[in-house]
Amino acid sequence: MASKRILKELKDLQKDPPTSCSAGPVAEDMFHWQATIMGPPDSPYAGGVFLVTIHFPPDYPFKPPKVAFRTKVFHPNINSNGSICLDILKEQWSPALTISKVMTVLNFLTLTNLHWASLVLQRNFCNTATNNNAYKC
Repeated sequence: MASKRILKELKDLQKDPPTSCSAGPVAEDMFHWQATIMGPPDSPYAGGVFLVTIHFPPDYPFKPPKVAFRTKVFHPNINSNGSICLDILKEQWSPALTISKVMTVLNFLTLTNLHWASLVLQRNFCNTATNNNAYKC
């Protein structure tokens, strides 16, 4: 079941890829893909090329794929290991979702609201400074 669905999604992606995104299998392993997301113009990520790995579980699409950024990227929803905090990749996953839809959502993440990003920076600074007893937030 999983192989058939993954192959269909690959064909759909090749026919109609999401804007500024591409994805496909690594070598001959249909359960391990690499994706590329281009940073949108007029965003903090303009000119960036972001690599993403996708690992499909054997029971895909009933379980979500494991998706992570391999390129270091500063974003409130992406940790330093590239793990993505996104409900559709966890408890809100649905078999109706596709990798194309996931890629579209990841592309929207690069259109981040800089206000939220600055709050994360401030929180990280405050946590570090407080832990060093140098600054109180």
